[in-house]
Amino acid sequence: MEESEFWELINAAREAAEGDPEEQADLLVERLLQLDPETVLDFARHFESRYNRAYRWDLWGAAWVLLDGASDDAFDFFRCWLIGQGREVFEGAVHAPDSMAELLDEFDEEIDGDGEELGYAADEAYEQLTGTVAPDLGIAPAPAEPEGTPVDFENEAVLAGLYPKLWERFKG
Repeated sequence: MEESEFWELINAAREAAEGDPEEQADLLVERLLQLDPETVLDFARHFESRYNRAYRWDLWGAAWVLLDGASDDAFDFFRCWLIGQGREVFEGAVHAPDSMAELLDEFDEEIDGDGEELGYAADEAYEQLTGTVAPDLGIAPAPAEPEGTPVDFENEAVLAGLYPKLWERFKG
């Protein structure tokens, strides 16, 4: 599976779900079930590599601002949700987390920011197609600690300074 095909599947499911991440995950599973198992594993590799790439302190800080706090699990689910927002939002956020202030149309803490189910879509589809658990993808796991410089999440002045656009739009 080419990267463009990966993003096409993500975008089509998001648009059909009208932004609801749980519905997006269900639709993604339906679309993946139309593919062969090896292609589903290719999709999983694309997803996992982006998930690991987003394991960054600066992105966690941005998630903290958007979610009004983000535990380890909440940040994991945020990274899945971020992938689900499509290539432009994902790449923009990884490159410059504060840019999410312009990249996100809306952000509702009740439904946005939690894409846990998206993280399981490929596994679920593979298991339905084959009756077995997906094998190891052969991708190096995320590092033990996020990339970059740790952020003091509890210090609002630091967060407002690091993410001025996000802070103004979502906290101001």
